[in-house]
Amino acid sequence: MTGLDPRIARGTSRMLAFRDEAIAVGAEPLGWKAGFGAQASLASLAIDRPLVGFLTRDRLLSSGATVSVAAWTRPVLEAEVAAHLASDIGAGATPVEALAAVGGWSVAIELADVGYPPEDVELILAGNIFHRLVLLGPVVPARPSSLSVSVLRDGERVAETSDPETLTGGLGHVLSSMADTLAACGAALRAGDVVITGSVIPPVPLEDGATWIADAPGLGQVDVRLG
Repeated sequence: MTGLDPRIARGTSRMLAFRDEAIAVGAEPLGWKAGFGAQASLASLAIDRPLVGFLTRDRLLSSGATVSVAAWTRPVLEAEVAAHLASDIGAGATPVEALAAVGGWSVAIELADVGYPPEDVELILAGNIFHRLVLLGPVVPARPSSLSVSVLRDGERVAETSDPETLTGGLGHVLSSMADTLAACGAALRAGDVVITGSVIPPVPLEDGATWIADAPGLGQVDVRLG
């Protein structure tokens, strides 16, 4: 783990142990998630890369599903771009090589529950970066050259961006960084993995009683009903 922030190394190892426990009781691996990659988050936590969490199929919902967040502490919605890997991304891959490993793209919604202040890097990772559920839109072979993403609540636009990588950082860099972090801790980005690459807008607070849509022309859309 040479060169890896000790907090990230310890926390990622705990995240991977959490993942192993989930798989041992029947969860099927789906892929990985990036978190806290925005410049403000990197500065706040004094880290040099996005944090890495995991996805499993038992927490994957179909678009249009209904879920209640009434019992959650601080539920939020994140609109994200998901990379569907066609080949492995190894340690030391360049951002260009990481992007070349992507076989398809989709828009995604992640539902998270920020149950405690996001201040302790190791604790955030040990809890899988507040992850609760994920929804994926239809897969397309290439990202549009000009990509915008909007979030709608009951049909009304509440957030949008015309440059999704402003908040996440370049997606090639996100993927190559994640590959390096996982490799340092004994795991890897593999062909077949789905990687959600971080929220393209600030997380949106949620409550039950609305339908939410993440819409990205050229990628499609995905929606979830809360209630």
